[in-house]
Amino acid sequence: MTKAFSYNKKEKLKSKKQLDKIFASGKSFTVFPVKLIYNLVSDQDNVIKTGVGVSSRFFKKAIHRNRIKRLLREAYRTEKQPLHIHLNNSQKQLNIFLLFVDKSLPNYRFIREKMKLCIERLIQELNEADLKNT
Repeated sequence: MTKAFSYNKKEKLKSKKQLDKIFASGKSFTVFPVKLIYNLVSDQDNVIKTGVGVSSRFFKKAIHRNRIKRLLREAYRTEKQPLHIHLNNSQKQLNIFLLFVDKSLPNYRFIREKMKLCIERLIQELNEADLKNT
């Protein structure tokens, strides 16, 4: 496993094939203002790949979109530990895409609180999927 609070190149979701797959067959839920889309995969080396996005429909200026993406990545980076621990215990790999769906600029504290809730809910949904499969 990588360092505890890093978010390096291996953890970034960039592959066009993986992005298409996550949007085509991924499961999703919303913890307003973050929509989390995830997909279980088996072709990775124990790394959770994560991507972020913001609609240019609501944020016309790139500076605002980039700021929100920076906040999302930072909140994920600081709150991802429980998810990594859960996935290491269950021997699973994930692709995650975080989509910001609000129309107003957020502050970091708000995004971090919502990211914590997103990760808790993701762990809960993965546990429920495990119970259904067994």
